[in-house]
Amino acid sequence: MRKIGLTCAMAGLMFSAGAFGQMSMPMAQAPAGPSGPAGEVQRSYAAAKGNILKSADKMPAADYSYKPEPDIRTYARVLNHITEAQVRSCGALNHTAPESLPKTPDDAADKATIVAALNASFAECDKAFASLTDANLLDMLDLGRGKRSRIGLAWGVSQHDTEQYATLALYLRLKGITPPSSEK
Repeated sequence: MRKIGLTCAMAGLMFSAGAFGQMSMPMAQAPAGPSGPAGEVQRSYAAAKGNILKSADKMPAADYSYKPEPDIRTYARVLNHITEAQVRSCGALNHTAPESLPKTPDDAADKATIVAALNASFAECDKAFASLTDANLLDMLDLGRGKRSRIGLAWGVSQHDTEQYATLALYLRLKGITPPSSEK
């Protein structure tokens, strides 16, 4: 009897949740741009890019050497890590020769130098993401000792950027600064 009562209660909760979800609540509009798989990854990348660049701008230059604990990366190192990863992956997507790719500055470089390199890596990625089409997403590309699909590389960049943005947002919060994704 107890099992039947619990099952009925769970069904009621599920129905209520489903009915609540059907209520007329404002829905977020999908951003304009291409539809389909290529459009999805392009929108994800664009959102992460905006948050990362705003985060780089919001942190004061004097705090680029900030790290929450002695064995944790500095803010500058996180930004430089994003630059390095983007240059490698987006350079592969663009078939850019390694010697032609933007260089990552030293972690002790000034804010302007670090942000310039970050912008250069985003420029490389902007070309890569603009070249994505639903028709070429499954093309296989050489990357190091292996091969990756365009969609795999592109989603990898987007996911990595989002992960690194979370770190930047945490550092901003620890310094009392509201992260871009939390601004009203």
